[in-house]
Amino acid sequence: MNKIKYPGRGTGLNPPNRFEKLHIEETEDITDETDYWDEQERKLETIFYKDYSKSVIAKNNSPDIYFDYSFNPYRGCEHGCVYCYARPTHEFLGFSSGIDFESKIMVKEDAAKLLKQTFEKKNYKPKLIMFSGDTDCYQPVERKLGITRSALEVCLEYYNPVSVITKSSLVLRDIDILRQMAELKIVTVTLSVTTLNKELASKMEPRASTPERRLMTIEKLSENGIPTGVNAAPIIPGLNDEEIPEILKQASECGAVFAGFTLLRLPHSLKDLFIDWLEREFPDRKEKILNKIMEMRGGKLNEPEFGKRFSGEGKQVETIRKLFKLSCRKYGLNNKEIEITTRHFRRKSGPQLELF
Repeated sequence: MNKIKYPGRGTGLNPPNRFEKLHIEETEDITDETDYWDEQERKLETIFYKDYSKSVIAKNNSPDIYFDYSFNPYRGCEHGCVYCYARPTHEFLGFSSGIDFESKIMVKEDAAKLLKQTFEKKNYKPKLIMFSGDTDCYQPVERKLGITRSALEVCLEYYNPVSVITKSSLVLRDIDILRQMAELKIVTVTLSVTTLNKELASKMEPRASTPERRLMTIEKLSENGIPTGVNAAPIIPGLNDEEIPEILKQASECGAVFAGFTLLRLPHSLKDLFIDWLEREFPDRKEKILNKIMEMRGGKLNEPEFGKRFSGEGKQVETIRKLFKLSCRKYGLNNKEIEITTRHFRRKSGPQLELF
């Protein structure tokens, strides 16, 4: 695979799509006398496509995930996180999990309308909806399109509970809606913090908010009475696992009341992207990191089996879990359960309906 340098992007690779027989790589123009690498360190514009999906809620069938429904207004993510487990899902659209994932974004313009239609269906049973289950609902284009904000307004209108998870401080734009939802006990917000090292973050997640801004976002949300937590994710042994205590400490000092962590997952072609990234950014630590990942995954770089794909196994995992639990106890996280209720849910097409 050719390696093309794109400033501000997580990867320069476009690995073959496992569902497509034809794969065309961008190659050097042999008539160009300039150096290929110098010429190709260039800006890549993001292209947005209209997504014509007829529904916006996905039902979760995995026992590894705590939520039943997820809402994804975008497919693909401009944040460009090199480790993102959702990258291979772009192959279902005929794209690549590499640079296509972060530069060719599908947009569900009618997401709020479709969400409202879902809530009006008589067979819809109100449950917690995750914003978002795959790609970030507050990625850069949301600032212009406001699809996530419109969907939150629908959830507030129907009093359907929501759990937001993001790497973006853009969530503060919607603090007026989130504050009202918090008063009804129908919302939580989680900020994912991968590292506190700004330089490392810029390499791993080039278009996401800086670690400092994420911590500031936790503080602002908490000050407004919105139940807010931190997700130390993903944990990459040999790279950021030692940061767990400090991430939780600083998040707690900013007002976080709950915390979680997830281990790195490398499904399908993501393995190749991550290995290439290690070769480029941390060649001296590459083998150590890969060996530690395989130790967590039964000798493989990825374990797709339900029940194991998120949890991992082995001494390395137990060490991470103990460090996480000890840090939560030390910094007062996860001390009490956050109440999220569906009892206020109501439909507009008929009499107000209160459940549970």
